[in-house]
Amino acid sequence: MKNLLLDILMKIVKYPDEVEVKEIDDEENIVYEIYVNPEDVGQIIGKDGRTIKSINIIMNAAKKEQDKKFILKVIR
Repeated sequence: MKNLLLDILMKIVKYPDEVEVKEIDDEENIVYEIYVNPEDVGQIIGKDGRTIKSINIIMNAAKKEQDKKFILKVIR
């Protein structure tokens, strides 16, 4: 799933070589911390958070039924 997230992010940012994703697995959720170039933060979040919400929907739709819920955090 991390690779899917990286693929999506690298396609929408201006600086794909600066994209980094850290995966944190807790008991209930899998948290992905997204680090990008400061100029790309707006691209990732989108207007009213629509882009990041859409990415989250795609990630949760692609998971297996028993997988945990994904939470995406853009770190500035």
